[in-house]
Amino acid sequence: MMVLTALHHRIGMIPNAPVAFLLRLFPAVVFWNSGRTKVEGFSIKESTWFLFEHEYALPLIPTELAAVMATLAEHLLPVLLVLGLFTRLSALGLLAMTLVIQIFVYPGAWVTHGLWAASLLAVAARGPGRWSLDHVTGLDRGLRA
Repeated sequence: MMVLTALHHRIGMIPNAPVAFLLRLFPAVVFWNSGRTKVEGFSIKESTWFLFEHEYALPLIPTELAAVMATLAEHLLPVLLVLGLFTRLSALGLLAMTLVIQIFVYPGAWVTHGLWAASLLAVAARGPGRWSLDHVTGLDRGLRA
C-alpha cells in the first residue's frame, strides 16, 4: 500500500504547466489543420463552399456565413489557444464548434469529438497554465491555473 501511496504522490507532482499546454496544443492542431484545408492563400476554396452547402449544411446558419465563420475560427482560435491568449474563450469557441460538428455534421464520430471536448473543457475550466500569455499578462490572474 505504501508503494501505491508513494506512486500516487509522485504522479501528483507532475507540473500543471506542461499538461495544460498539451491540452491546448493537440485540439488546436486538429482545428488548425482543418482550417488549412479550407483555404488557398487568403481565399476560401471552392471545395469548401461545396462542403458547407452539401455535407456540413447547418439548419440555422446560412451556408456562406457558416463557411466564413468556421474558416476564420479554425485559423484564429487555435493560434490563440497555443499562445495561451484569451485561452478560456478560445477553448469555449472550439468546444462550441465541436458540439455543432457532433450534433449536425458527424454524429457518429462521438469518440473523437469527445476527446476534443474533454481537452477543451479542461482548458476552459482549469485555465491555460503558467506557459501562457494569459498567465504572463495577468489575464488569468486570480483564477485556477
